[in-house]
Amino acid sequence: MSQSLVIIPTYNEIENIEKMIRKVFSLKREFHLLIVDDGSPDGTAQKVKELQNEFGCKLHIEERKGKLGLGTAYIHGFKWALAKNYEYIFEMDCDFSHNPDDLIRLQEACEKGADVSIGSRYCSGGKVSNWPLGRILMSYFASVYVRIVLWLPVKDTTAGFKCYKRKVLETINLDGIKFMGYAFQIEMKYTAYKKGFKLVEVPIMFVDRVEGVSKMSTKIFKEAFWGVLQMRFKKMD
Repeated sequence: MSQSLVIIPTYNEIENIEKMIRKVFSLKREFHLLIVDDGSPDGTAQKVKELQNEFGCKLHIEERKGKLGLGTAYIHGFKWALAKNYEYIFEMDCDFSHNPDDLIRLQEACEKGADVSIGSRYCSGGKVSNWPLGRILMSYFASVYVRIVLWLPVKDTTAGFKCYKRKVLETINLDGIKFMGYAFQIEMKYTAYKKGFKLVEVPIMFVDRVEGVSKMSTKIFKEAFWGVLQMRFKKMD
């Protein structure tokens, strides 16, 4: 059995899901996949089930009723991964903004001493492709804002491409994680940092999605902005 599980939350990703699954399973290292689908009406979950006939015990799906949010999808996946005894647990988007080839580099960073490795757009060597300048600036300065408020030594604080060692997720009170959107990504990094775990950034090329629809919204952005202030004064469990 593989020690490594990649968790991919999905909602209406029928254009990407099969290509993503086949790409991950083509890598030189063995990764298992857990798809957490929030009741996609476009047939995403059905396509995963069809592919289970081909890929067997390497491909798993957890279906939830309704669009319950990114954070709860990952928490669901983390608990599932811990129950199945995976050692390296990854977060990754389905839309190929995260290059599956970089899964290997993220795992290698954890094997070399990181407790959490972060696929970073803004550390040395990191890049962004196909984003308009305004969105690049918003994302970059959002990370600057987070670093100033939380004193978090991570340049890409909202990054959603990560590898956790099992012990990190075992230590964090997952039921105590409050936020659901981009603030979820910040809260998980901040909590791991405050608990003394080593966070390492790995430079990646982030490419804006080509197919499907972005899930970004003003509500998610506002949650992240105000959530950071709440985190600053939150007592760690």
